[in-house]
Amino acid sequence: MRLSPLFLLLLRCRTTHPDAWPRSPAPLNMNHYANKKSAAESMLDVALLMANASQLKAVLEQGPSFHFYTPTITLISISLCLQITVGVLLIFIVRWNLNDEQKHQRLNFMENVATGLVFIIVVVNVFITAFGVHRTNYNN
Repeated sequence: MRLSPLFLLLLRCRTTHPDAWPRSPAPLNMNHYANKKSAAESMLDVALLMANASQLKAVLEQGPSFHFYTPTITLISISLCLQITVGVLLIFIVRWNLNDEQKHQRLNFMENVATGLVFIIVVVNVFITAFGVHRTNYNN
């Protein structure tokens, strides 16, 4: 069996220079982790916000003749308001330092509120989907 020259070079480098390989990962920075998590959640919130805005436009284009016009407009409006609220909460959560122990209780409460609101947003959007927003005019 013949070993590749690159493998041999790496093997020799490892045996002669143990520091050449990357060390074990640094300890997890909870503040950095929480900020990345909140940023990802914010991006998903923006995507859903855009989808709801598109659904609202489709319902408004269909007008009051749409069978579920009022409930759909109401549900989309509720979803949009809740998404804006979650977005503002996430901005506050990201700005506060998780390493400050005095803010742990408040941050935990805000995270729980944001998570609860996201659950409500999901349920509301299930109902929006159930009522079915369909565009009838594909020319626009």
